[in-house]
Amino acid sequence: MATETIGDYEIEYSGIHLADVEGWGAFVTIFGPSRNPMHRNEVFPHQRVAVETVFRTEGEAEQEARRVALTMLKH
Repeated sequence: MATETIGDYEIEYSGIHLADVEGWGAFVTIFGPSRNPMHRNEVFPHQRVAVETVFRTEGEAEQEARRVALTMLKH
């Protein structure tokens, strides 16, 4: 799982092996600003993105998850 900070937001993105099909899914969690440094404010809960796509590799899934997260933060 990769973590990246963009502005006030922290994103976690990963490729997770899918149990029901052969391949990988793209997953994202986004945390927003928090007044308490010991608490992470989850503004987009951990979930699969690009749900229609099964990726051949973990790296491909991770790249798509990052792309989706960056697009979400731009809006």
